[in-house]
Amino acid sequence: MKNDFLIGKIVNTQGVHGEMRVIPTTDDITRFELLDSVFIDDKEYEIERVRYHKQFVLLKLKGIDDMTAAERYKTKEVRIPEELALPCGEDEYYVKDLYGMKVVDEDDKEIGVIKDVIFTGANDVYIVKPKTGKDILIPAIKDCILKVDVAEKTMYIHLMEGLAE
Repeated sequence: MKNDFLIGKIVNTQGVHGEMRVIPTTDDITRFELLDSVFIDDKEYEIERVRYHKQFVLLKLKGIDDMTAAERYKTKEVRIPEELALPCGEDEYYVKDLYGMKVVDEDDKEIGVIKDVIFTGANDVYIVKPKTGKDILIPAIKDCILKVDVAEKTMYIHLMEGLAE
């Protein structure tokens, strides 16, 4: 599905009636309640029920009615079409805008480009590919991320000690 948004990743089942544990990749997890359906592997599934447990969204989709059926969806991504995405506020951006973004430190030294994002539940972690050497993991926290300029495709960071070799 082109121009879609990742809103979560299925990490496990919940109970025996086909519910799935989803780690949300959206800042507003209640946005799941606003949806009638989601896409998994480019197939649309109607949402039967949404509830919450700890950091998880518990998602029950129509037609997936037992644990065995739900287990087939472990590690799958939950996506929605771009037109259903919530608008960004000031100083907010979509995760999809980060891929390929240039990363620059506070001395204007280019560190590399963002090649992936890890969703940990506590805070995201950006995997930055430098021109040479090992990948650098940058936590998405205010102490590290100084500014994100989506229009210029540039992220300005404070490279904390110990993050890069």
